[in-house]
Amino acid sequence: MSERSPHRHRSSSRRRAARTLLAAVALLVGGGAALGPGSGTAAAQPERACASDDEFVAVVQVSGRLDPVLVDFVDGEIRDAAGTCAVAVVLQLNSNGAVGNEGGVDDLVATIEDSSVPVAVWVGPTGNRATGAAVELLAAADTTGVAKPRASIEVTAGLLSARGVEPTDLGSTDVGDRVNAERALELGLVDTDAAAIGDFVIQLPGVETEVNDDGRAEPVTTARFSKLPILGQLMHTVSSPAVAYLLFVIGLSLLVFELFTAGVGLAGVVGAGSLLLGCYGLASLPVQPLGVGLLLLAMFGYSVDIQTGVPRVWSGIATAAFALGSLLLFDGVSLSWVTLIIGIAGISLAMISGMPTMVRSRFSTPTLGREWMVGEMGLARTAISPDGVVTVRDAPWRARTNRATPIAKDDPIRVVAIDGLVLEVEPEEGAAQDYRERAKQRT
Repeated sequence: MSERSPHRHRSSSRRRAARTLLAAVALLVGGGAALGPGSGTAAAQPERACASDDEFVAVVQVSGRLDPVLVDFVDGEIRDAAGTCAVAVVLQLNSNGAVGNEGGVDDLVATIEDSSVPVAVWVGPTGNRATGAAVELLAAADTTGVAKPRASIEVTAGLLSARGVEPTDLGSTDVGDRVNAERALELGLVDTDAAAIGDFVIQLPGVETEVNDDGRAEPVTTARFSKLPILGQLMHTVSSPAVAYLLFVIGLSLLVFELFTAGVGLAGVVGAGSLLLGCYGLASLPVQPLGVGLLLLAMFGYSVDIQTGVPRVWSGIATAAFALGSLLLFDGVSLSWVTLIIGIAGISLAMISGMPTMVRSRFSTPTLGREWMVGEMGLARTAISPDGVVTVRDAPWRARTNRATPIAKDDPIRVVAIDGLVLEVEPEEGAAQDYRERAKQRT
């Protein structure tokens, strides 16, 4: 066992705890939305006898961090190629590695090594890169290439071992450095520096070519391109650390906003959706439960002072917890300062300044406390037994009634008093006590 194993064990325990916490949040909001993608593995299919006209090269776009969504998609494409007329699978790679998905990358590497269809990896077009765990795909591939002049790869011990290059052969280059196509080819880390995908494909075994009028070789074997479907792209984007963090905190904030409005509105729907997507993204990342807990504590603290309408001690506690939770949310992943400023400054200002102002303007209107409001007629927007929501002059309000006189949905109601932010109502007929007598008793 390596020296890193105890650390990995502790990290895995923290991740499981964090995912359990995120699952609980998601269950409260969405009734159990799945937090993790499926295995995506495909059953082995029998090989087919193919005519040359049916043969093709499957080109799979692999862009972004190797999260479970992307890894499952690529794994499935390679497995599916075994049952088709594909002569090769080309992974068009542009990735900075994996975050919290090392096991999935290991499985993908095993699929590449065991594939009955040759798998090639091309880092391109120019400007693309392969670093971290993404380099393991290069090490496992049958044929490799890097686009010239500005695509690059990271030099790793695994790649050196796979290509039979000794560290002493690197010269001025060290393990961990990034090298361009020219240097990678010079060191023997890749097979070609093809600038375009077509130039790379024609060099693959089994690909038929022809010479055009300009004397250049062109592929006769067709290429079929594939990439993540739209839903997969959404889930892949959500699994990035910055997006997952912002969706999570924005979703929590919108749900807090919805707590101080009557009924379920657009903010609640958007907040629930954002929170579910944020939980999904965080569940695929190395998240620390302490960070998640601090963010939830922050929202509770903000809610306490929003209820009072004035920032007090809880606002300070919430801001400190929110900042600390944002910094401690991920294990081994650093959010950019831009993301942290948007999250910490934006949410804190909204909660300390914007939300109390909104609540005061919403519930401290001149209509509250005036005698003409008492006796106003309306409709029950929900069943009231004893609490619910009513509509008075086309505006929704939280309401309560006497337990002896529950009110059904859409029944007419009468306002009999105002208790803070809640209207006390009774049915139009059959009330337990006349509202005028209640008013007299209050005075």
